Amino acid sequence: MDTSVGLGLFADWAIALMETLGSVGAGVAVAIENLFPPIPSEVILPLAGFTASQGSIVLWEVLVWTTVGSVVGALALYGIGAWLGPARLRRVVDRMPLMKVSDVDRAETWFAKHGSKAVFFGRMIPIFRSLISIPAGIQRMPLLRFTLLTAAGSAIWNTVFVMAGFLLGEQWHRIEQYTDGLQLVVVAAVIAAVSVFVVVRVRQRVQGTPTATVESRE
Repeated sequence: MDTSVGLGLFADWAIALMETLGSVGAGVAVAIENLFPPIPSEVILPLAGFTASQGSIVLWEVLVWTTVGSVVGALALYGIGAWLGPARLRRVVDRMPLMKVSDVDRAETWFAKHGSKAVFFGRMIPIFRSLISIPAGIQRMPLLRFTLLTAAGSAIWNTVFVMAGFLLGEQWHRIEQYTDGLQLVVVAAVIAAVSVFVVVRVRQRVQGTPTATVESRE
């Protein structure tokens, strides 16, 4: 799909919601965006700000409802993570190629130390802003702490983009050129990390095969 066409479709969808539900529609759109990360909040939020600048909806209500929408969407993903749980996750990982159950243990240790920062700052990183809720649910981060951190981080992210749309007015779509660059950096970092992980694990398997063969013969 052409980028401009995709932008138009998302914009039309968000506008229809806001025309029907007002500021609540912006919150509903953000909640859905949290559940389906390919839907860009970088389109929904500036558009909501632009709509507020036209007087169709109230700015402070937009800020409140988009934050509420972020929290609702995050809690849904938290629930999925809580349902999955550490034990079920270990069984899944044990069946995955190149993965080890010990990877889950290391992830748990890391999240126990840095989970609060990950949830708060993760709300301001494309892609991760939605997905970070799942490990929080798996590790059963205290629900109140998770909700407050999510609300705080989301409020900052949402306010920046809503206000940008409000101030830019009809030029709100210009924000996309900057957010596209940020998303590209995040995607590139993820691809690089996954590539390094795969190379390291394949080397470990290859280097470990002769040893395993010798031991089995002995």
